[in-house]
Amino acid sequence: MSKILPRETALSAPYWAGCRAGELRLQQCAECEQFQFYPRTVCSHCGANDLHWQAVSGAGHIASFTVVRRGIAPAYVAPYAVALIDLHEGPRMMSSIDTDDPDSLRVGAPVQVSFADWGEDCRMPVFRLV
Repeated sequence: MSKILPRETALSAPYWAGCRAGELRLQQCAECEQFQFYPRTVCSHCGANDLHWQAVSGAGHIASFTVVRRGIAPAYVAPYAVALIDLHEGPRMMSSIDTDDPDSLRVGAPVQVSFADWGEDCRMPVFRLV
């Protein structure tokens, strides 16, 4: 069994292209200059529709996490950690933490984005402790 693959759309294509290139890209509003995640057609801060894609640092910290001790399918080897990451640029995103010791994770711990092969032509952003 393989992992569940995300569905790439016209709206999310720049995000996934960035992931394949090893770069975390977020939408940034030309009006208020705020970043947002997940991709949308309008700014979630001011409502403007002049959005562009910008590479970001990928640095952040763990806002919350859980350790999954029983994988949902054989393709998901447990234990693994799923976390909410607060990026330095502002948005919060859900991802996994790439670690050999999920019990060592702590809220507030600094992390940096990395990318994991998730299937044919798909790279998924994951985070590692700094």
